[in-house]
Amino acid sequence: MRVTLAVCLVVVAVLVVGARASEQAGAPKPLAPGLVFAFEARVEVGAPLEVGQLAKGMRRIVPILRGTFEGPGIKGRVMPGGADWQIIGADGFSELDTRYTLETDNGKIIYVQNAGVRHAAPEVMQRLLRGETVDPRLVYFRTIPKFETSAPELQWLTRNVFIGTGERYPTEVVIRFWRVE
Repeated sequence: MRVTLAVCLVVVAVLVVGARASEQAGAPKPLAPGLVFAFEARVEVGAPLEVGQLAKGMRRIVPILRGTFEGPGIKGRVMPGGADWQIIGADGFSELDTRYTLETDNGKIIYVQNAGVRHAAPEVMQRLLRGETVDPRLVYFRTIPKFETSAPELQWLTRNVFIGTGERYPTEVVIRFWRVE
């Protein structure tokens, strides 16, 4: 996951530097890509299993119990058996590596690997990590999902870039997936 996030950060840095260079050269300002809502997943999660303190932070594994997902032209269930393998830093900064499976209403299977980060002010993160309800607007929770499926009608998931915005509740995570145009 660190490689995926590191690569994304390098790409963003190159784009920012390139955009600034273009502006300084008098070139027209490039247009930002748009986002199109793809679907929302509501996922019931179990109590975190704490592996313990590691050099990088606290390792936690949060089991995925079940859930649903729905968006324009796609709907189904989140299958049990996935999990979120987290590293939580001393300040609460969380590196997320979530893997799970979706099943559409017509039986098509989608594998999801969703890397991300979550952070907020230290007191907000402490409350969130204790399992308390926290206003989602106080927490930065973003993901970079990758989808795999053999279903021909779902290849749009494998051939586009997506970002996710997340909200963490005591027993549920809500992720909204957006396709980058």
